[in-house]
Amino acid sequence: MLPTLNGRLQLRVLVGLVVGGLWTAIVAPVLPTGASVSDNYRVAYVVLTVMIAIGVVWELIYHAIQQFRWEKDWPTLFTLLTGINEGVVLWLVLKFVMPDGYLPPTPAFVIQFVTTWLIVFFVLNGPLRIVFPRQRFRGGSFV
Repeated sequence: MLPTLNGRLQLRVLVGLVVGGLWTAIVAPVLPTGASVSDNYRVAYVVLTVMIAIGVVWELIYHAIQQFRWEKDWPTLFTLLTGINEGVVLWLVLKFVMPDGYLPPTPAFVIQFVTTWLIVFFVLNGPLRIVFPRQRFRGGSFV
């Protein structure tokens, strides 16, 4: 069974919060922002929160696009490449929608986003499938 929209939304939020949250706790103090560690944490967790929220919207868009595909799913390479457009939109939202002070310097943003995106991607496509092998029979849902 392919992951359902509900299953993909649950996975994106859950893994984003748990894995992304842990990774952000590790990477935030060393981000090259020139700000204090507490400011780094504040901005990094805002970036993570907005990334998860925008990811939910992206899942709805991807779901609509996937309905035109025979398999109703993406190849894994497409899933990996979607990180590019998600990163660009996240940067634009942080720059033009969020109040000033929530967009870290570009190198810090790139480091946080790319590493978080890749870690979440690899956890979803590796260890999570090993730890929860029967999850795919429930359409990817945890609940």
